[in-house]
Amino acid sequence: MNDAVQAFLDYLQHGRNASVHTIRAYGQDLRDFQVFAGKLFPREVTFRIIRAYLAKLSERQSARAGIVRRLAGLRTFYRFLLRQGIVLENPAATVSTPKGEHRLPRFFDRKSILALLQAPDTQTRLGKRDCAILETLYSTGMRLSELTTLKPEAIDFACGLVRVLGKRRKERIVPLGEPAIAALQRYLQADPSPMGANVFRNARGGTLTPRSVERLADKYIRQVGAKRGLSPHSLRHSFATHLLDNGADLRSVQELLGHANLTTTQIYTHVTAEKLKSVYRKAHPRA
Repeated sequence: MNDAVQAFLDYLQHGRNASVHTIRAYGQDLRDFQVFAGKLFPREVTFRIIRAYLAKLSERQSARAGIVRRLAGLRTFYRFLLRQGIVLENPAATVSTPKGEHRLPRFFDRKSILALLQAPDTQTRLGKRDCAILETLYSTGMRLSELTTLKPEAIDFACGLVRVLGKRRKERIVPLGEPAIAALQRYLQADPSPMGANVFRNARGGTLTPRSVERLADKYIRQVGAKRGLSPHSLRHSFATHLLDNGADLRSVQELLGHANLTTTQIYTHVTAEKLKSVYRKAHPRA
């Protein structure tokens, strides 16, 4: 690996407390760009080379969101090199960001979410665990990576709160609904967490990965016959959408989701606007 890239990845890990997933993604993106730029990487790269690289990604029919992410990564990388005195300017700074696709997040309607939460067989130990997982995801809007690293001591059952360790190890406090509290208590009574272990574990008592949670949630989503395109991440979208539909303000939802930027949360306002238009069309005599 190029020394400059390694120094940048070390900075992400130790200077910005970036997650393993983020560091891996940056590393893969920069290696891909290095192959494209060849011997010009990193010191002799110009904005024209970066524009040509983005055009090449577009020709490969890469998703527009992925292209935007790679450009953002190059900007951050060269900003780091500029501070270190390795380059004299940031060649990515003047490259225009491609316009993003406005795809609305998919979410469960009330009937589907109720069916999903009732799908696990709570007479079994794993069924109790799966019920607690689904209830917690919907009750808190946690990311899968946040759920799988959750510790028992982070849950305050008396106050109905959970301390979530998010991206860049930033903590936030999120309320737990009563159904989620009840599901978690049933699960932990049936399968208490050993000292130092995470709340949710696999069938053998080992680490439960985000991919494992995806698989078990997908199983229940198929079981209840929910509409196509829904995924475990749709529980997070449903959490945000249902809060906004019922009058929550955008800033509060931003805090609950752990979004650093309000713009990220604003995509859900498009969803609620669609609901308003639907209500208007059905109810207004001159719609």
